[in-house]
Amino acid sequence: MSSVLYDVPGPRAIRRNRILGVVTILVIAALLTFVVYQFAQTGQFSAAKWRIFSFPLVQQKVLEATIATLTAFGMAAVLSLVLGFVLAIGRLSQHAWIRLPVTWFIELFRAIPVLILMMIMYYGLPPLGVTFVTPLVAVVTGLTLYNGSVLAEVFRAGVESLPSGQKEAGYALGLRKSGVMSLILFPQAIRAMMPVIISQLVVVLKDTALGFIVTFQELLYLAKFYGAQVTYGSPIIPATIVFGTIYIVLCLILAGIAKWVEVRTRRSPKIAKPGKGDADTLEAAKAPFIGQQMGGTAGPIQ
Repeated sequence: MSSVLYDVPGPRAIRRNRILGVVTILVIAALLTFVVYQFAQTGQFSAAKWRIFSFPLVQQKVLEATIATLTAFGMAAVLSLVLGFVLAIGRLSQHAWIRLPVTWFIELFRAIPVLILMMIMYYGLPPLGVTFVTPLVAVVTGLTLYNGSVLAEVFRAGVESLPSGQKEAGYALGLRKSGVMSLILFPQAIRAMMPVIISQLVVVLKDTALGFIVTFQELLYLAKFYGAQVTYGSPIIPATIVFGTIYIVLCLILAGIAKWVEVRTRRSPKIAKPGKGDADTLEAAKAPFIGQQMGGTAGPIQ
């Protein structure tokens, strides 16, 4: 059996692929073994290099850095979603005087790296007289401007991917454009683009590590600080393992929450068939709307 795009491999191809797979696994295993051996030879797994993380004060600092990371992530995530939603509405506007400036704003902040945005906020604004910029403000602002612009394009793509009949049906019911967007298009677009939205929020969480450039004391800042402690043998590998594990756990928790939200917001495909009583109720509910459209009273049509 074969198709136009893919030919099922024969016995020789299957045997060759298996041999290549085994060789690849052996090469990767050999490299990992060599790396672990070198770490062991240099004492990176010795108790002396891990001793620094047994102090209660260090553990407290790690907890504070984790809370700082989550604080920056939470603020940036919420503000990015709000900014993305607002920019998406402006991007979809039919008025050029709204659509064009919003488009320029999105393209500008999508093109500037997050690190440069943070440095501009923290190092560039104070000489101009802006004194309220703290490391947290610089990190949150940089993350919000960049990820809000990216999410705006995600929302726009989700709305434009929906069938045009959805919008036309909303207008046929007498809804304004704001009602069509908020009641029909955006709820469906958000559900359809939920995996992309969650992936971008994971990027927000990981990009908080860039805050060490502006002296924001988050996880990476603390990892560099403790990894450079010569008194305890410069425990770079232990610090990398500890703080890398924290990042992995946070990302897994966020992915689990995203999966739970996706399951909760997914509509059931089962639709009950209306009976006679339901049909009467439906007609009674439609009557006031029909009466208003025909210029009559709001009561049922006799």
